[in-house]
Amino acid sequence: LRLLLLSSLWLLAASPTSSTFQRPTGSPATPRLQYLLEPLHGAVHTQRGATATLPCVLRALPRNYRVKWSKVEPANYGESVIIITNGLSHKNYGPLSPRVRLRHSHRYDASLTITDVALEDEGRYRCQLVNGLEDESVSLTLHLEGVVFPYQPSNGRYKFNYHEAKRACEQQDARLATYQQLYKAWTEGLDWCNAGWVLDGTVHYPIINSREPCGGRLLLPGVRTYGARDKQRDRFDAFCFTSALQGEVYFIRGHLSFKEAGQACRNHGATVAKVGQLYAAWKFSGLDRCDGGWLADGSVRYPITAPRQRCGGVPEPGVRSFGFPSKEQRTYGTYCFAGA
Repeated sequence: LRLLLLSSLWLLAASPTSSTFQRPTGSPATPRLQYLLEPLHGAVHTQRGATATLPCVLRALPRNYRVKWSKVEPANYGESVIIITNGLSHKNYGPLSPRVRLRHSHRYDASLTITDVALEDEGRYRCQLVNGLEDESVSLTLHLEGVVFPYQPSNGRYKFNYHEAKRACEQQDARLATYQQLYKAWTEGLDWCNAGWVLDGTVHYPIINSREPCGGRLLLPGVRTYGARDKQRDRFDAFCFTSALQGEVYFIRGHLSFKEAGQACRNHGATVAKVGQLYAAWKFSGLDRCDGGWLADGSVRYPITAPRQRCGGVPEPGVRSFGFPSKEQRTYGTYCFAGA
């Protein structure tokens, strides 16, 4: 009988239609967090290679508590545990283990510090206080400053299934962009008529200037979507994302074949730059050259930060492409990458 009574009271309290426990209009909301402080900002901005700290601070220390940090993985609807602490000792888990630690600047501080931030570190993190029935958590997002670029292989557009697109970006010192990264790139001027995969398995293309080959003139500008597609069968281009370089991209002038370009870079203790590395140098280091140069995938490109008539005549800054010429052509210089 006592259990039935308690169950009935619990159901009444949980029921959204119960008038007995309804909060009067205008009364202050009950604080959601008892022990954890709500972060002042929900996002932390950083770059690849930097050190970033995700804040998590307790206002009081409950008995026998633990704090668990995890990374939310939307692709598989799960979370990956990163570190667990009881305030006295801690244990690291997973691939982030060598690069994470607790800041612990005071006894109430359970903030997570990530060193040498990598592209795959971007995403949502959760700091959870585990305290029996009083568990509570705060969520934060780690944002990397970077650049999104469209990518297709030498044999033409719409050749990648999802898994091939993912590998292609990784081979160019990048990763598949998230939808949020693509949307931000669109707001900053990315205009591209070919549809491409993003990280969650959906397909989109960003349009600034509405035109006939890209959905028609009547459609408003925006990030147009094909929605979720079959990751094995459907084929599109890729939208890749990269962040700041840990090294330098520079140009070697000459009339070089692709093979000679590789040797020229090796002679300087470097490698032929990847597409993502050239975009990163353009975005973060202001690399500006009017000279087409070989890149590691066999394409020829050049970065322009100050548009001018003799350098393609396009009024916007960007990385221009000559496509994938014959690797035997001895017409171009090369862009080399030397790691830090």
